[in-house]
Amino acid sequence: MLITRVLFAKKVKAKDVLVMLESIVSGHKVNLIRPRLDEKMEVIRFDPWIRAMCIYKEKKKVRSM
Repeated sequence: MLITRVLFAKKVKAKDVLVMLESIVSGHKVNLIRPRLDEKMEVIRFDPWIRAMCIYKEKKKVRSM
């Protein structure tokens, strides 16, 4: 039985991650893409529920891209 190179191939990890961010003021959620090796995201964005700028913190990872 011959073992081919296909069996020894490493799985390629995703370079980016789709994450869900949640507003700390109103709970509004938005999805963004960030690099997999970066730290958790915190961004200032416009929140349509309160019609003002506020901080969004990363809630959870949705999927690898």
